[in-house]
Amino acid sequence: MDFNMVQSHLQKDLRDLSRWWRTMGLATKLNFARDRLMESFFWAVGMIFEPQYSSCRKGLTKAAALLTLFDDVYDVYATLDELELLTDAIQRWDVNAINNLPDYLKLCFLALYNTVNEMAYENLKEKGINILPYLTNAWADMCNAFLQEAKWFYKKSTPSYEEYFENAWMSSSGPLLLVNANCLISDSITEQEAEGLEKYHDLLRWPSTIFRLCNDLVSASAELERGETANSIVCYMNDNGLSEELASKQMRNLIDEIWKKMNKERVENSIFAKPFIETAFNLARTAHCTYQYGDGHSAPDERSKKRVLSVIIEPLSLNDR
Repeated sequence: MDFNMVQSHLQKDLRDLSRWWRTMGLATKLNFARDRLMESFFWAVGMIFEPQYSSCRKGLTKAAALLTLFDDVYDVYATLDELELLTDAIQRWDVNAINNLPDYLKLCFLALYNTVNEMAYENLKEKGINILPYLTNAWADMCNAFLQEAKWFYKKSTPSYEEYFENAWMSSSGPLLLVNANCLISDSITEQEAEGLEKYHDLLRWPSTIFRLCNDLVSASAELERGETANSIVCYMNDNGLSEELASKQMRNLIDEIWKKMNKERVENSIFAKPFIETAFNLARTAHCTYQYGDGHSAPDERSKKRVLSVIIEPLSLNDR
């Protein structure tokens, strides 16, 4: 009964988000981009499922859906010149900067600008906290990381493993999701928390690193075939003269080591509140789940679809126990 009651709350959230996504119209206007609202909602549910955190879950879903769109813009569609203009506009958070953008990027920027500003307004109205500086800073940092990956791709350059990873934990989008989560969960933000968000405390960096490694482990082979070079497996192979199999094993060992560091954070006094600590852990757990058998976000197979349906759509009966 508890599962089914929680699930009914999730279904209401999903109905509200579906209306928002249809109203945005991005899935029909931008044919090159992945339409991944359900998968984005699954990420949000994985991070924070409790009914009382509905507004946080909705905000995370909106962020994840827009992240998927911007990932496609930076990875597959826009030219490098266009990406530099877009990144500059997001860095400045200046609506007038869209005059220099092509029409499809004007649509992307305004969708982001309006969504983030609305989230900040609702939070200020309900809680009296101005979260806009934290959100815009996180979006700017992530888009700068996306831009760096695009530069490597256009120049056909393979970064060192260290150089790649200094950028990759940010481009995973984990830090952005966690900044959003903290801002939307909290009823107040202390000076220590604010500094932790701005400088990306280890509690944001470690789950994001696991997120990146889980993603890279399932995408390395395909990216090697396409000639892409910005992947932890590829960079580690090049730096150390190892096979893909051995490099992948090393990345799995690294994941284990990061989990040990995260578990230590759980038992020590943290600058963050317990609900956010659990949400940060859940980001890493959801990454393991999403990429367990393949890329469950970009290319969901039947197993991935059944997993999403079992959590969000299909009720639990006594026979399922």
